[in-house]
Amino acid sequence: MPDAMSKDKKDKSNQLWGGRFSESTDEFVQAFTASVTFDQRMAQQDINCSRAHAQMLGKTGVLSAQDVEKILQGLEEISREIEAGEFPWSVALEDVHMNIEARLTDRIGDAGKRLHTGRSRNDQVATDIRLYMREAIDVLIAEAQRLQHGMLALAERHTDVIMPGFTHLQTAQPVTFGHHVMAWFEMISRDIERLHDCNKRVNVMPLGAAALAGTTYPIDRQYSCELLGFASVARNSLDAVSDRDFAIEFCASAAIIMTHLSRISEELVLWSSAQFDFIELPDRFCTGSSIMPQKKNPDVPELVRGKTGRVNGHLVSLLTLMKSQPLAYNKDNQEDKEPLFDTIDTLMGCLRAFADMIPAIEPKPDSMRNAALKGFATATDLADYLVKRGMAFRDSHEVVGKAVAYGIQQGRDLSEFSLEELQGFSADIEEDVFTVLTLEGSVAARDHIGGTAPAQVKSAIEEARTRIGNAYF
Repeated sequence: MPDAMSKDKKDKSNQLWGGRFSESTDEFVQAFTASVTFDQRMAQQDINCSRAHAQMLGKTGVLSAQDVEKILQGLEEISREIEAGEFPWSVALEDVHMNIEARLTDRIGDAGKRLHTGRSRNDQVATDIRLYMREAIDVLIAEAQRLQHGMLALAERHTDVIMPGFTHLQTAQPVTFGHHVMAWFEMISRDIERLHDCNKRVNVMPLGAAALAGTTYPIDRQYSCELLGFASVARNSLDAVSDRDFAIEFCASAAIIMTHLSRISEELVLWSSAQFDFIELPDRFCTGSSIMPQKKNPDVPELVRGKTGRVNGHLVSLLTLMKSQPLAYNKDNQEDKEPLFDTIDTLMGCLRAFADMIPAIEPKPDSMRNAALKGFATATDLADYLVKRGMAFRDSHEVVGKAVAYGIQQGRDLSEFSLEELQGFSADIEEDVFTVLTLEGSVAARDHIGGTAPAQVKSAIEEARTRIGNAYF
């Protein structure tokens, strides 16, 4: 029979699992191992998971109808308490799951203790986090779509604005600003597809796997699956409680989205500089300098660019977390939540900022046009012109290269040459050459699917709107 001291120590231990222990957990260890400070954001998902579990236990006869009714009522009261900000969270109870279960037992007595029949925190947390991610992904997709609509609006307003297209950050060929914005749109389209595909792996139910081997109680996992709206049931109990592939895959998708936003950010930072002067960012997305009164800093794009490293780090963190874990669940997995949650929060903030900012960007057509007139942007058009006259492309490439070298010496663009000067490089050049040497002629000539011609950009915008409207997302 235990003495009074051991009983006192047991009373101080966690009453939901303390039976095995003869002394209470060290206060530092208690705080060190607790996760309630960050996993309480899954409170509603935990309550939904417990509702479904209780209903399933009632259906299979493991719990009485009276117990199920008490549990459901108690969970509803706790849900309202949490929403009102009145729930007494306790680090001593470690996590969101044990906090809610303890509160339920306080409210309804022994029926609350019976809720955990046939399950473990291992399958419980795995289910909760999937429920949370499923909802988060839906919100992220909606915000990415809002960004896309903003891109379409921006592109539609500026289908005829000509700017230089770049390779190696050197002037390459003229394009339209609308065409460039539609390139951003396609990047985000792939990101949305990846999120949807990731959600297929998220939407699998671990509940019923218990600690690792399943349970001896006559549970109905398919019924639980239907109640929680999962697409399928996890097929192996060991894998169900230890799998975090879905979190890694999500963070990988998030890292790609952030990479796209970072690339766009880099362009916005460059274009808004005095050296480029291509665009005007709205004041509300910029800040000033504490010492230089003339400054207008593109802080939002810069910060999004910086946060990309943060999300990339979370992906590496999760990969490293899982790389040496034996089956099944290990305490290491508690470390999955903070990087995962921060990835969701960071991505959501960046998408929201971009969705608000992108449609408010104002291009500067004159600056863009002047930049496109520099760097011999229509050189390829002249080469193509000669090919259409019967010259082999490699020969035309050499001819135009010599013409460009001459233009550099003279400080003039090809379109500024006289017909006689151009004919000095090839007798095949005639008066109609100037229609292809103009910026308008250059972009108009790319009149095919995916081309930069204004007509094609308008068509791409219409197709994109149809695609968004008809797609599963």
